[in-house]
Amino acid sequence: MTNTPRHQILQRTVRFSINPDGSTLGENSYASKPNISGFGRYYEIKLAIKGQPDPKTGYLISIQEVDSIVRDLFIPIIANQLDTNPCAHPALLLPSLWAVAADQINHQLHAIHWHITPYLSIEMTSTTQPSNAVLVRQRFDFAAAHRLHAPAMSDAQNAEFFGKCNNLHGHGHNYQLEPSIRIPIELLESKDYQLEIQQAVNSTLLDNLDHKFLNIDCRWFDQSKGGAIPSVENIARICYEQLAPAIAQIAQGIELVSMSAWETEKTASIYPADAL
Repeated sequence: MTNTPRHQILQRTVRFSINPDGSTLGENSYASKPNISGFGRYYEIKLAIKGQPDPKTGYLISIQEVDSIVRDLFIPIIANQLDTNPCAHPALLLPSLWAVAADQINHQLHAIHWHITPYLSIEMTSTTQPSNAVLVRQRFDFAAAHRLHAPAMSDAQNAEFFGKCNNLHGHGHNYQLEPSIRIPIELLESKDYQLEIQQAVNSTLLDNLDHKFLNIDCRWFDQSKGGAIPSVENIARICYEQLAPAIAQIAQGIELVSMSAWETEKTASIYPADAL
């Protein structure tokens, strides 16, 4: 029986700054190269390449080649945009960046993921690129308490299964939510929609979740009224279901693709999984 080689994805994150004085100096590429200078702008771009590694070298692509694509080709395009039209939505550059990168890579370009800030990112993938759409992700936080208790189980069973999380008076978390929203690029030519997205998240989700005891104060998790157990899995699912209609109302073609929810920095859930 012959094993047919399967494709792999190599991801490489490149950190860089675009400086007001045009400086290109820097040796610490882990932090950023060029280093930030004055009131420079700091970005991270992650390229994902799909294919089969070379059987001789074991490489899919040299990471130095990926770094060169971003530093030698992407940075001048981004710097020129900052000079000529700094108020434009960054996603408008993604088709140009995609074309440049795809022309340099012998394998399939799978994704360009650009962190505009640590909590706001845009992404073009091999599935969104042909339709000229981008994924916009922004993180939001809220603090809440919950108790994990399954009505179908006895008190003893709940205590054994959930442990300290079954405490009668609950316990708290600093949660994070990150909706992934697909937006046609043509819509971003006239408006960035970030304010509308933030307002939808605030009014639909955060007003119902922040500084609440979820089992009592939020109807979605009030089990006395048929609500769900406020696990991180259910929080991700219900937040997706609640937010999707509000996002769809912002403009024709804008769609909530998935919802990520973090209970702690180590524990998260994404709904729906088939959106990945």
